[in-house]
Amino acid sequence: MRRWGDLSQDADDRLTAGSVLDHAEMAVVVTDRFSNVLYWNPFAERLFGRVGANPGRESLRTLGISDHDHPLAADLAKQVLRGGVWEGTFDVVRGDGTLIYVRAQAVPLRHPSGSITGIVITAREAMRSNEREKDRFGLLERIGERLAGSLYVEETLNRVAESLVPQFADHCFIELAEGDRLVRKVSTHVNGWTPPPGSWPPVGAEIAYPLGHYADTALRRQETILVEDFSQVSYPAPSEGEARLFGEIGVTSAIVAPLCVRGETLGLMYLLLSNLTNRHSPHYDTFDRDFVGAIATRVALAVDNALLFEEERHTAESFQKHLLPRVLPSFDGLEIAHRYFPAAPLATHGQGIQTQVGGDWYDVIPLSAGRVGIVIGDVEGRGAKAAAVMGQLRAALRAFAQDDKPPADILARLDEWTRVVASPEHDDFGADITNPPIVTCQYMVYDAWSRQLWFANAGHAPPLLLVDGEVRDLEITEVGQPLGVRAKGMHADLVYKEETRILPAGATLLLYTDGLVDRRPPRDAAAGVYDDETLTVLREKLAKSSGESVERIADLATGAVPGEIDDDMAILVVRAAGTELQSQERTFPAQPIMVSEARRMASEAFEAWQVPEERAELACLLVSEVVTNVVLHAASAGVPRRELVLDGPPLPFDESWDVPGFEEEMAGDKEFTLRLRRGGESVWVEVFDQDLRLPRIRSAGENDEGGRGLYLVDQLARRWGSRPTREGKAVWFEIPIGGR
Repeated sequence: MRRWGDLSQDADDRLTAGSVLDHAEMAVVVTDRFSNVLYWNPFAERLFGRVGANPGRESLRTLGISDHDHPLAADLAKQVLRGGVWEGTFDVVRGDGTLIYVRAQAVPLRHPSGSITGIVITAREAMRSNEREKDRFGLLERIGERLAGSLYVEETLNRVAESLVPQFADHCFIELAEGDRLVRKVSTHVNGWTPPPGSWPPVGAEIAYPLGHYADTALRRQETILVEDFSQVSYPAPSEGEARLFGEIGVTSAIVAPLCVRGETLGLMYLLLSNLTNRHSPHYDTFDRDFVGAIATRVALAVDNALLFEEERHTAESFQKHLLPRVLPSFDGLEIAHRYFPAAPLATHGQGIQTQVGGDWYDVIPLSAGRVGIVIGDVEGRGAKAAAVMGQLRAALRAFAQDDKPPADILARLDEWTRVVASPEHDDFGADITNPPIVTCQYMVYDAWSRQLWFANAGHAPPLLLVDGEVRDLEITEVGQPLGVRAKGMHADLVYKEETRILPAGATLLLYTDGLVDRRPPRDAAAGVYDDETLTVLREKLAKSSGESVERIADLATGAVPGEIDDDMAILVVRAAGTELQSQERTFPAQPIMVSEARRMASEAFEAWQVPEERAELACLLVSEVVTNVVLHAASAGVPRRELVLDGPPLPFDESWDVPGFEEEMAGDKEFTLRLRRGGESVWVEVFDQDLRLPRIRSAGENDEGGRGLYLVDQLARRWGSRPTREGKAVWFEIPIGGR
């Protein structure tokens, strides 16, 4: 030996797999899927008394297992071939006729691909005196392990029933209280047997035990009740069908345990033995009653935790779902699909049980003249706090978007708001150490008539662009910092930049949060998958289905990346129309005579677009009002005016300009542009001019000639507004085609 821990050559030669199995003081038996013995080691030969026999000609049942334990051998095979672990004790008759008790454990034999190819059994001789105790302790341990891995009520109860049947019971019912009712949640039976209709109530049925029934006694006394032998006692049956079935299958014994926790009774666990199986003892005893009581205590605690978790999850999910848009409106020139999925619980991440909601959000906002604001964002963290911040940011962004400012300006304002919503914090010296939440966000404005896309980015992943079967990232040259992290003194204009793209006809954008690509690796995966790899997988699958509907693309994107959702996930799929939308546009000199020309243009366009006459006349009236206001503010003071009152102090026209000849020059240079658009349900009118001041409604007196133009627009149009442009402003309104 060269140093501590090194093996000599002789010892190393003996540590082969065959050598270890030959000298192991434990029986090792390997069978195929049909229970044919493929291998046993020397200790197994001696234990089962089959020395010299050929393993290839033996089956599991011919190893000496007694006839009444053959059903146990069948249960062993079924359970292990389904991927489970079996543990129990057999009566074995050896070749010399002696009877021994063999304690065995069976596990699946798996191929490298993961498929189950056989069964591996390890066994030792057991003393009958402690056989049952070992069985019970092993069963209790397995139930505890299964309960520890469950966060949901239904899954918790089914795991318990699968552990108890068939090893400990032939029939298992679990019923939970729902208000004043007792509802059956689990009904599990041995060997796949199913109770005939009209006998035992199925899952979901309300259960009512009559007075004097042992289950009723267990509920009222809150104690575990044992019925050792039904042939010695009688109880009132809940129904004639149940009484008849008891006799047909030969129910022999029962244990009913209440599920009690924190002084409350959550329900019942009801176990039965019958003649459907052949057991060593067909009756329960007091030891079994105490054992079931111990199981019921653990089950009640697990159910209570699961109920609390589901209540918290439901509350958090409802909270977030009401913060997100539940139904998106339809927009001209756009097809939209959206998805939101909460993350799986974090119970396995060492952070305890946490709610699944987070700060991911999406929104589609109607803007002026049929334009659409598109947003997707992600607040760092998860839980109710992240969802609350998300709700405030979404509401703020919708409010900011109504100003129709450029996307970069919207993100700059949202960045300031992110600092406002942060909870104030101060250090021991009173200094402000508030940490705003970190938020990534992508905000876009899309015009379906020009297919122009304006956007600004705050640290968010670029959308995927699907065009003609190709999938690539939307080109973004200016990726700003996430909201809330901008350094003090740095102006937001330096951080968030606006970019413009033209979307090809029929192009599709997939906006997503990082939960789409950040997945927990599958349980059978050797290692995790990196973001670049998941994006490659996502692009490949989307490329094959780029011609599908937006709903189908959303579904494919959701399931494209393997693994469990590790973070909440939001997806927004937006497709540009493949056809041109109807519109007309013309620029006029800002002269009074042009009011009638603008109205004529509108009338001819509405007639060509087959707008109903009543709607067209109303739209033409409002065109006259808006165009007249534009012309009057650009014309000389001698023209009678119906004023639009603008922001800022009033400026009397005849006193504001004192340069000789300036009025004529100004009036001659001024122009306005009339743009008309037709959608599926509305027409939009926009009037552009070079005045930077935005209009507002003012109250006109009884004898005032002006001040009523915008009032008419406000009363007769579905929506109206104004927005700044690079050259001045635009005043717009919407008239529904089918009615107000």
